[in-house]
This record gives sequence, structure tokens and C-alpha cells, in this order.
Amino acid sequence: MSALISAQALLPLLDQPELLLFDCRHDLSQPEAGRQAYAQGHLPGAHFLHLDEDLSGPKTGRNGRHPLPDAQQLASRLAGLGLDTGRRVVVYDAQGGMYAARAWWLLRWLGFSTVQVLDGGLPAWLRAGGPLSTQVPSAQASSWQPQPQAAWSVDADTVLDNLDRQDFVLIDARAPGRFAGEGETLDPVAGHIPGALNRFFQLNLDVDGCFKPAEQLRREWLALLDGRDVHDTVQQCGSGVTACHNLLALDLAGLPGSRLYPGSWSEWCADANRPVARGASV
Repeated sequence: MSALISAQALLPLLDQPELLLFDCRHDLSQPEAGRQAYAQGHLPGAHFLHLDEDLSGPKTGRNGRHPLPDAQQLASRLAGLGLDTGRRVVVYDAQGGMYAARAWWLLRWLGFSTVQVLDGGLPAWLRAGGPLSTQVPSAQASSWQPQPQAAWSVDADTVLDNLDRQDFVLIDARAPGRFAGEGETLDPVAGHIPGALNRFFQLNLDVDGCFKPAEQLRREWLALLDGRDVHDTVQQCGSGVTACHNLLALDLAGLPGSRLYPGSWSEWCADANRPVARGASV
């Protein structure tokens, strides 16, 4: 199953009982915007997942802006909305997949593999003539249990140790300016983790907000990897959200196997003892 589904392919599936839709719209500057947008209209049958409340864990001030949620708690939340073996999940947002990709990665991290991202999100759905609803659907809870993939992520200590070992290379999904330490607006310290490369997540998208063709993504990512094995890479960003967009792009490109640093820059820079680099990616 492809990690993406088009609006045209999703339309005839709306009435299938195994389909489970999750609306992941969000705005970092207005945390309630996604919930409000959901109330104003969403794909029929979709449940809402909030980035801060559902797709992230509690913040301590030192573990980043969007730490990973507790696996069992997230699984219980999703099972309460009907997630179960045999369901087909489609996640979407209205921001080019930057939040839906986080849900996609988390579901797979929990051990649930039949999940897809709506390519182009809500804008593509509307262009295809897809209907919207304001009705909050009922849910039939299940007893589904996760099988978390602990090896899919690394922590700050592993990243710090890797500065000397260089067992893997970090790839930062933030915009080039933020990566270089210019115009930082979200975190208190500007810059990037030493040795990281930069691949702005929006480069994965075409002008219509849909993902580029798989072969184009593969060429671009292979050029960035420059002979490195994708298994020797770790994806990060500001808080572990748009890094999942790069992980999704790698999957589409036929290059799975990279890992996630969930804490990302917001966790890294919370400790003044950790080194900081500035300037463009080399």
C-alpha cells in the first residue's frame, strides 16, 4: 500500500466500513485553529486529532515543543476512536501534509501499517469536489494494542554522542533561514546541530501542494545523501513534526529506514551545554 492516497481514489471509499479518517489540521501560532476548522467542516466521518493533545506528549521545558506521546496512551486514544486490525486509516491536514505526516509516522511507530496520507490534503479534496460535513461521528471503541517500534527513534544523548562517533548524519527539515540561524521565530536559540544537513520539507511538494513524483523525490534525496546509506541518517526539524514529512518522502522515494530525532532542535537548544552551529548547509 502506498503511503499516499489521492482525493480521487478516496472519494469512492467514503462509505466503506473499514475506512477511518483523522483530521490533523493545526496552526503552530494558533493552537485552536485546527479544532475550529474541523468544526466548520471536515471530511465526512473524520475524527479530529490535535497535535499538542493527541500527537505529542507532555512538555517539561527540556524535551522539545512536541515530544513523542506515550505509546500506550496514544494507542488507547486511537482505539477509542475505532482503530483496530482490519481498519484502513487515512490522515489529512490542509498544510501540505506537515501534520498528517506526523500522524502517519506515529501510527506506524505504534505498529499499525495500513495508514495513508491524503495527498494535497483538504485543498486537493475540495478541488476534486469532495464533500464536507460538520457532524462529529460516533466511534466504536476497540481493544487494539500497539507494538511500538523503539528502534525508529533516537534521543538527545545518542545525537550528542554521535558528534564524535559520526555513525549517522542528521537531516534537518526546517527552512534554510532557520537552519542557518537567521530569523528564528519559534525557539529561543538560533542555529542547528553541528554536522546536520538541510532538506526543507516543502521541497518534497509540487506547486499544487501534492507530493512530487516518487522518481523525482528519489533523485533529489539520493543527491542529498551523496552515497550515504539512508539507514545511516536521522531526520529532525524544530520539534519532530516536519521531520516526519521527510520520512514520508523517503518512503515514497523507495528509501525507507531512516530514523527520527523527536526532540529535534527545540530539545537540543534547551541545554546550553550542547553545541550550536550556524550558517548554511555544506
